[in-house]
Amino acid sequence: MYNSRLTTTGLSVALGAALSSCALPNQPLLSYWKEMRLKKAGPLETGKQYEVRKALAKNIPFRPSQIKGYTFVFQTPRPPLMVASNSHRNSQMHVRTTAYTHNESDHLVYGVKNAIGTNLKFGNVRSAAADWSRFPVGTKFRIAGQPNVVYEVDDYGSALVGTGTIDLYKPSKSMMNDWGVRHVDIEVIQWGSYERSMELMRDRTKWKHVRSMMEGIEARLRTAGLPAANLPVTASL
Repeated sequence: MYNSRLTTTGLSVALGAALSSCALPNQPLLSYWKEMRLKKAGPLETGKQYEVRKALAKNIPFRPSQIKGYTFVFQTPRPPLMVASNSHRNSQMHVRTTAYTHNESDHLVYGVKNAIGTNLKFGNVRSAAADWSRFPVGTKFRIAGQPNVVYEVDDYGSALVGTGTIDLYKPSKSMMNDWGVRHVDIEVIQWGSYERSMELMRDRTKWKHVRSMMEGIEARLRTAGLPAANLPVTASL
């Protein structure tokens, strides 16, 4: 079940059609408004937030002219999306890899920071960038021939979206160039979380490649039988 919070203003915004989708279990919301107008109830106060079900219980009518926007918040337990990212996926695969470093031109603005806001790693655990709809954030893997090194997907890049390529972080341009492009065998030792990937990208959708990754994750969840409605959704009109 969804819970809606309504912020009211004195402005007239025609939201009746949009809010009609927020129907009560056995009664459309618009019909409920008409019924409530026949009863005595105090008007909504400008600038105050209301929960739909609490307001309905108090016989407060909802008038489209008073509503500026609404936000959906998912309240029932959600299926663990990490399980979804683990399901039906091979742990061993042959992939194309490239390399990047923090001081190349397209990464200068981010410096040594990765997409999750921490420092890029290069040690026994090393940072890697990928399309998060294919390799969600937190995915850990090893490359054949490097048994003592674990790579963790904590970054992404616009050129990687829509590809199966994984970009490996190197601390210098010489090491980046030495790696070049290699096709390697990897073993995924832990799949990451689609849920965390979505949460991290939710405020970055002005970028086309981020929107593409979000859409890719939603498509994978639908394929796995988990509708996009199971994700936390924020809508505002």
